[in-house]
This record gives sequence, C-alpha cells and structure tokens, in this order.
Amino acid sequence: MSTPIGFIGLGLMGRPMALNLRKHGFEVVVHSRSRGPVDELVAAGARAADTPAAVALHARTIITMLPDGPDVEAVLEGEHGVFSALQPGTVIVDSSTIAPATARRLARETAARDAAYLDAPVSGGEIGAIGGTLTFMVGGDGAALGQVLPVLSAMGTPEKIVHVGESGAGQICKACNQIVLGGTMAVVAEAIALARKSGVDPMKVRAALMGGFAQSRVLEVHGERMITANYKPGFKGKLFKKDFGIAMSALGEAGVPALTSAVVSQIVNAQVAAGRGEDDYSAIADVIFELAHLTR
Repeated sequence: MSTPIGFIGLGLMGRPMALNLRKHGFEVVVHSRSRGPVDELVAAGARAADTPAAVALHARTIITMLPDGPDVEAVLEGEHGVFSALQPGTVIVDSSTIAPATARRLARETAARDAAYLDAPVSGGEIGAIGGTLTFMVGGDGAALGQVLPVLSAMGTPEKIVHVGESGAGQICKACNQIVLGGTMAVVAEAIALARKSGVDPMKVRAALMGGFAQSRVLEVHGERMITANYKPGFKGKLFKKDFGIAMSALGEAGVPALTSAVVSQIVNAQVAAGRGEDDYSAIADVIFELAHLTR
C-alpha cells in the first residue's frame, strides 16, 4: 500500500482539495476541528486521525489548509502537533495564507527535523478548489516541490504550480495576488456604481467591458456577483481582511508606497466592520454602493 497523503484543515477550501486527492486515487488521512467534513472524507474513502500527530505518523506528505498563522503554528508545534511525530523526509505543504516571516521560521524548524516545509498558498477560491484548477505559489526547496508535484497536480492546474523562490516567497506572491484582487474588485465596483447611477444597465456594461482590455477574471466572476448581490461566500470577507492585513504589513516592511492598497484596505475593513465578514469578499462592492447612495 502506498504511503497516504496527510491533510489537515477541511474548511471551505480544504474539504474539496482533499476530495480531489481521493478522486485521483490517493490514500488520504485527514484531521480537522469540525467533524462534519471529516465524516464526508471518510465516506469518500479517507481515514480519520484524532490529532495532527497521528497524521504525521502515517503520512510523508502533509498538506495544511488553515485560517491563519497561529493556527498553522498550533497544528505543527502544539501539543500532539505534527512536529511531535514528524518522520524524516516528510514534506509539509502549507497552503494557508500566513505572514512570510512565519513561513520562513516554520521552514527552519522543519529542516531541523530532517524534513521539508513548502509555503504554497493558493488562488482560485472555492470554484478552483472544487474544480481542481487552483494556482499554487510555492516557496521553498525545489527538490521537495518535485517530490510532491503529482499531489499538487491533483488539486491544481500543473502549469499553474509555480516555484516562486526560497522559503517565504510563496507567501509574498500570495500577498501580491491579494493586492491585485482587492484593487481590481474596488474599481470594478466603482464602475458598476457609475453605470447604475447613470441609469445604464450594469450587466450590459460588464458584457461590453469583457470584450476589451478591461476584461478580467474579477470582472467576469465578481462583477456578476456585485450586480446580482450574490455574496454566497467562495472566500469570506473576514479572511480577505486577514490576507490584506498581511499584504499591507509586507508592503510596509519592504518600503513600498501603498497609496491605492491603503484605500482598498479601509474598504475591506468597512465590510467586516459592518457585520458582513461572513459574506464573500466581493461584498466590498456594497460598501462603495452605499457610499454612492445606491440601494438594492
């Protein structure tokens, strides 16, 4: 029997990612705080583990998909954590979005235990996780990435699995991704607000823009969400607030002026402060719509 893949964190993204591993024939051992998704994976043929340490006892590739840095640290370094049972030669693939400095520290701690740590955050949201078309932005050892490439290819598009650089580079790349996403969503929302206030059909404006240089995946997917007010979460606003905070810190640490991102950060903060953190992150549009005195 082949060595199973460990998967820790079966939330909105992790659950479909782990299911795709099963669909591609991988043996999987899973652990998560919530029992529901664990039972779903077990029904799909996975094995359940009571602790992260139990995952580490059985797996030589361990994927973590967790909300934030402290969660990753607790799963790896806490009582009954992965490090307490880590086997030499194991590759840990952390697909969470966390601070680059945390990723670099955890890579050093993993290396001290004769194992490898890759920071490999993803882009593509729940749609990409379900469809197995995620982009992986990978920092860390290239040989370790080569070792786990077939595993990542079961969850993402192979040509979108990019080795960005050394440890922490994957998280820097994810910060860049969120900066572009946030800025693009904000200006798409402003364009939709302009169309609505001018009495022009925003869906037709979106269709016209999709045919020119303004075309983007954000306009295609999130533009429609904004127009129809469909904010069922593919990625929750409260998590985007966390991600954007990481991006703002990275910009500051690198000495990069963040004039646009600073404004977007406040729009994101306003969405969560208004009690909309459980909505999709594209609901930042409603902050702009309300400032423009637009009602549904």
